[in-house]
Amino acid sequence: MLYIGIDLGGTNIKAALVDAQGRVLAEASAPTGGVRPPQALCADIAALAFAVARQANCPWQDVAALGLGCPGTVDDRAGVVVYANNLEWRNFAAAACLRELTGRPVALGNDANVAALAESLYGCARGAHSAVIITLGTGVGGGIVLQGRLWTGFDGSASELGHIVVEPDGVECTCGRRGCLEMYASATGLLRMTRQAMADHPESAMHALAAANGLDGRVPFAAAAAGDAAGRAVVDRYVMYLARGTADVINLLYPEVIGYSGGVAKQGEALLAPLRRAVAPLVYGAADTARHTRLLACTMGYRAGTVGAAALARQLVESET
Repeated sequence: MLYIGIDLGGTNIKAALVDAQGRVLAEASAPTGGVRPPQALCADIAALAFAVARQANCPWQDVAALGLGCPGTVDDRAGVVVYANNLEWRNFAAAACLRELTGRPVALGNDANVAALAESLYGCARGAHSAVIITLGTGVGGGIVLQGRLWTGFDGSASELGHIVVEPDGVECTCGRRGCLEMYASATGLLRMTRQAMADHPESAMHALAAANGLDGRVPFAAAAAGDAAGRAVVDRYVMYLARGTADVINLLYPEVIGYSGGVAKQGEALLAPLRRAVAPLVYGAADTARHTRLLACTMGYRAGTVGAAALARQLVESET
């Protein structure tokens, strides 16, 4: 059987035709087109799904189901997007709308969750009994996969990993709480700490690096690697906060693998090696067990959303047979 996975973003819609083993047979993309009525956007999603099937010379009847990964709060069981702020969707029955347009069953999931499913089944956590994927982007998101199935809570709202508190009475988060992991371990949080360090240390190599290549999350890591003390302090602080959040996840779930994706995770071992050292003493009972959660970089890249959505579609079909 073949499945189509769709990754709906605020800027682009990506679609892929995927087989039961997670192999991508064809893929295509189209602009999201800004904020529009959800029915109009669903019509574009359906058109892209038809197009990607045609690209692979796949008869539509060979497509068993579609999966849609959508940003925001999603009730995956009801197939409803409860709220997606960048799309301005509220309580929209996206799965039913797309099913009417395509004539195929539709599985709906949060975009970070379906990306986590892809990493668990085909990426960094392939073969693992359980995995948590943490996305270090503009915010901090993620997903929990237990025995190959997403854990989304009773209403689809689970896995808000960015809202673990790592600094009591810290920076105010967009969620209304203070000190959330998202405020410290996101790319946004890293940049805030970098700017503050640059303001406090005009002698830092971070100034020259930012002037040459622009200010982004790579700057403090590059400065630290060059022996710059201020850059090293930023990296160490960032790792400390990420370690606090990671240890909380381990102490709650003890997954076999935690995978990191997003822009900051592209630092690879420059991030993961000190993170492992910082996490170890924070994990309950770590000294008394021979097995530890593996902290790894994600491997699926830009395809995680589409391949994960296709996997969600496959699981929908399998659950109904």
